[in-house]
Amino acid sequence: MWFLIKGTFWFSLVLVLLPFLDPASTSTLERGPKVDVGDTVSAATEAFGYFSAICIEKPDVCVKGTETFVALGHRAREGAKIAYQFLDQQFAEPSDAVTTGTVAASGQPAIDVTADVATAEQAAAQPEPIFNRIPVPEKRIEPKASVVR
Repeated sequence: MWFLIKGTFWFSLVLVLLPFLDPASTSTLERGPKVDVGDTVSAATEAFGYFSAICIEKPDVCVKGTETFVALGHRAREGAKIAYQFLDQQFAEPSDAVTTGTVAASGQPAIDVTADVATAEQAAAQPEPIFNRIPVPEKRIEPKASVVR
């Protein structure tokens, strides 16, 4: 989840800084609204203070927000898994199978890597998985309850 937030921040920053590289857009922006950096930092500090205090004033808002972010995190993870499976089906080649070397201990037979490759090819040949599970927000574990003494 933090990846998405950080990615959005940096993408927005790039969009804000791109007009400095184009002389034509600089002349257009001169006629636009002006931004004072000091006022912007002051407003951001006050907004952060307000959002930090909202959990003290209304704890149910923070509980619901936490549940929402947990649910969104689970959805993002499942979405990433689906995207990975899709891209793997579209772009993976049979020669892309990852094989790792193992050293067989004395007295133990070596591991047959070709069986693992055949199993992976059979799994790739199966149709796309059907996702019939409905994600439900999970209750957040309290930090003090998870510590065992």
